[in-house]
Amino acid sequence: MNDSNKKERPIAVDLFAGAGGMTLGFEQAGFDMLASVEIDPIHCATHKFNFPFWHIFCKSVVDITGVEIRRNSSIGDREIDVVFGGPPCQGFSLMGKRIFDDPRNSLIKNFINLVIELQPKFFVLENVKGMTLGKHREFISVIINEFEQSGYKVRKDYKVLNAAEYGVPQNRERLFLLGCRQDLELPNYPEPITRPAKLKKAGLKNQLPLSPTVWDAIGDLPEVEDYIELFEKDSVIAEFGKPSDYGKQLRGFCDTDNDYSYERKYDSRILTSSLRTKHNLESIKRFQATLPGKTEPISRFHKLASEGICNTLRAGTPSNRGAFTSARPIHPFTPRCITVREAARLHSYPDWFRFHVTKWHGFRQIGNSVPPLLAKAVASEIIKALGVCPSKPGIIQELGNENLLMYDISKAAEYYGVDSQIIEPRKRN
Repeated sequence: MNDSNKKERPIAVDLFAGAGGMTLGFEQAGFDMLASVEIDPIHCATHKFNFPFWHIFCKSVVDITGVEIRRNSSIGDREIDVVFGGPPCQGFSLMGKRIFDDPRNSLIKNFINLVIELQPKFFVLENVKGMTLGKHREFISVIINEFEQSGYKVRKDYKVLNAAEYGVPQNRERLFLLGCRQDLELPNYPEPITRPAKLKKAGLKNQLPLSPTVWDAIGDLPEVEDYIELFEKDSVIAEFGKPSDYGKQLRGFCDTDNDYSYERKYDSRILTSSLRTKHNLESIKRFQATLPGKTEPISRFHKLASEGICNTLRAGTPSNRGAFTSARPIHPFTPRCITVREAARLHSYPDWFRFHVTKWHGFRQIGNSVPPLLAKAVASEIIKALGVCPSKPGIIQELGNENLLMYDISKAAEYYGVDSQIIEPRKRN
C-alpha cells in the first residue's frame, strides 16, 4: 500500500442532507461524510441507498446534539474538518435582535448551535439567493454576528454562486457563507471554470470554456418512449447513445482528474430513475408546438433548448401545502416532460446515483439539492485551506438495497423507527 492510501481523508458532517447532493460534492472533493442528518425518512432511505457506508440520522436538527452525532457515528472524539448544510427557509423574520425567536428562523439557529458544539475547523452555510436581497441582508449580518461571538470568522464578502459557472448545465444561483475557527485562515470562493452556454458576457469570463449544454447532458440517454416497461417501473436495460465529455463523466467512463469519490458498483447498461409520464394528446400537441427556450402557455412548462442550459430545477410544494409537482421542463425534441434521470443529468448527478421511484419524490429530491459539481467546487476550496492533498480511494463501494428507493412514508418511518407524521402527510386533491 502506498502512502497516499494510508492517509485518512478529512471528515465532514452534513446537517440537512436530503438525498445527498452536497454529500456527494464533498465526497468528490475528497471528504468522508461520516454523519448526515435529515428529517424526512424517504430522503434518508434514498441517502442510505447511495451512501450505505456512512451514517445518516433520521432526525430534525432541533432534536439532535453534537454529542449524539459523535457518539452514534464513527466520528467519536476526532476533530471534524467541516460541517455544512442548507437550512430550509420558509421566509426570514426581520425583527431586529429577536430574529431567532421566530420559529421560521429556528433551523438556521440550530445549524449555528450544532456548528459551535461540534467545533469543526470550517463550516459552509448554503441558502437561497433571496437572503442577500434588500432587508434580508440584515439576517445575514445577525448570522455572522452569532458565529463571531462564538469563536468563528466568517467571510463578509459572501457570494452567490451560479452552478453554470462550475460545469453544470443549469442556471442555478445559491448563496454560500464560509467560515472557520479563529485559529485558521478563511477559505476562498471557487473561481468560475465555465461560462453558461448561450450566455454572452463581456470581459474575462469570455475566455472560459462554455458549460455543457442541455444536449451534452441528456443527448446520449435512451429515449424512454421506446420502452413500454417504463410506465410500470423506473429502470430497464436500454440502448445508450454516444456520450459527450460531460456524459462520459456522469456515466463513469473516464477518470476525472479531480474526482476523489469512491467508485460505485453498478451496471452501466441499466437506465434508472426513468419512470414515464402519461401525457394526453392535447398536452403532447401543445408541447410539440412550443418553441425551444419558450414557455408552454397552458401548463407554464419551459421547453429546453438543446444548445442552451436548463432553467433552475425546482422542487415543487411540500406535502403540507398540497404536494404539487413543480413545473417540469419539456424535452427539447420529444413532446413530453423530462424524466427524473434527465433532471439528474442536468443537475450533475452521476448515473449510479438513484432517487425515489416515484416522480414526485424524485424531482423533489433533485430540485431541493445543491448540484454535486457546485458543492464540489466549494468543498475543494476547503480542502485547499486544510492543506490536504486529496487522493482517490481504491475501494469500490456497493450501493444499498433497492427497496430503500420504494418505501412510502409509513414504510420509511417504520424502517427508521420514527413517527410517520414527522413530515406532515401528503395531501392528495
